[in-house]
Amino acid sequence: MRPITKLITPDGVWISPRSPEFFSALGETDPGINRVAFVVKNLGFAKLQVIKDLVIEIELHPRNLPLQALLAIQQYLLSCGVKLFRIKYLEQTWQSEISSSAEQTINRLSELCAPYFPLPSSNRFCVEAKDLGLLFEDRYNPMRPLAQKWLAAFGVFDSTVVSLAVQHGLLSRLMIAGISRKRSEPTWRFLGEGHKWIGMEYRAQGLGEKVTNMPDKDYGGWATEFYQSVAQTGKPRYDVVRGSVHYEDESGKPLKPVHYERLMLPWRTPSDEIFVTMVSRRFGTDDLPSLDLDSDCEPKTSARSS
Repeated sequence: MRPITKLITPDGVWISPRSPEFFSALGETDPGINRVAFVVKNLGFAKLQVIKDLVIEIELHPRNLPLQALLAIQQYLLSCGVKLFRIKYLEQTWQSEISSSAEQTINRLSELCAPYFPLPSSNRFCVEAKDLGLLFEDRYNPMRPLAQKWLAAFGVFDSTVVSLAVQHGLLSRLMIAGISRKRSEPTWRFLGEGHKWIGMEYRAQGLGEKVTNMPDKDYGGWATEFYQSVAQTGKPRYDVVRGSVHYEDESGKPLKPVHYERLMLPWRTPSDEIFVTMVSRRFGTDDLPSLDLDSDCEPKTSARSS
């Protein structure tokens, strides 16, 4: 049996390499070239081959593949029933990887296609990125169960996520932002009551507000870029943060030092929205040195991984 070959357009539409849609997308190209290879390499298409209902081979150029095409491939892999997968992708040269799990293949495709997302620097905040493996090894860290849940659920959000946060005393320190795939501006879906610095009024009325419109505008703009990064790359973040925030309910809205550990996790939902949860654990702040961005603690910039 000959392999069945399909192409996924940049818009996430499945077409045949013999279809009028394919030749229309090609335009005036040299008839002597490999046309399928050309659109995969240059035009944001992906190629998928099913070989004897046993193996699925996905061929793509990660830097050129749009999100809609990636989602179409991932959705197909979840329902295909095949047990062996091969990803062929272009970096400096063509690379190849094999997996026996649809979930692993989906996650690997997300890693390969994650966009470059430079993270923000700030005069008020200093971020030290930590290895997520350190959290999994720390059995006494209260944030560890949420990270384990994310891993075991393959990043799919359901009601048990909030139940787990309640069970482990994380709910008051939990924030959830939603980021639509069509509109990348994150908006608040949940604000834990432990975040008293943002003010009682905002905790009550901030749901549905854009993260960037927080009362502390500098913090809102800075935080927005991290929520966007986690949603778009599909990568969690485990950081230690030092800085200062405005306390809204105190006279004069003073700046106070903060020093905390945070875990940011991306979750898929049944809608087109990605949820990013953030839980934090504060350290003592009485003996904090003044923030110095020339010290060893500098804002880190991420290239596809965070």
